[in-house]
Amino acid sequence: MAFQISDACVACGACEGQCPVGAISMGDGKFEIDPDKCIDCGSCAGVCPTGSIAQA
Repeated sequence: MAFQISDACVACGACEGQCPVGAISMGDGKFEIDPDKCIDCGSCAGVCPTGSIAQA
């Protein structure tokens, strides 16, 4: 099950650079994770300063 980014995202970009498969991109005011690319590694969640990334 893919990770998701909640509305608590402040669009800092910390997560985007951590994703080894490029599943994270800027969406409408916050970053989004493409569930078809996400490999559930959790790298993004570990660097999120707001804790807005969690498994769906």
